[in-house]
Amino acid sequence: MKELRTEIEINAPPERVWQLLTDFSSFPQWNPFIRRASGEPKKGAQLQVYLQPSGAKGMTFSPKVLKAEQNRELRWLGHFLIPGLFDGEHIFTIETLEAGRVRFVQREIFTGIFVPLFARGLDKDTRRGFEEMNQALKLLAER
Repeated sequence: MKELRTEIEINAPPERVWQLLTDFSSFPQWNPFIRRASGEPKKGAQLQVYLQPSGAKGMTFSPKVLKAEQNRELRWLGHFLIPGLFDGEHIFTIETLEAGRVRFVQREIFTGIFVPLFARGLDKDTRRGFEEMNQALKLLAER
């Protein structure tokens, strides 16, 4: 198992951050990590996601939404090829700090037999993708 975690404080209400995070059709315009996403952000839904950290290869997968708690948390689980090889549970959390201010946490828990093979790329490319997305979300939400 391996976990990545990044966070950023955003001067915007949770409703604004949630709206941007779940407006998948706008991702190509602002998101430097999750370049495209489609589907509905609701529990049990299947999504189509294409992610590509800057300077790295992209990948498409079809995660299932595990949790979609409005203005608080979006969580999905994706697999590479078949479950058990390389699985990623991606978690976006919006924590209210005070009125009009939140902490946005993006994390992923990786499990499966291929995790050790991809560990270096996760630490470098995937972490960079998380951080770039966090920063882009902050800039957009604070406009």
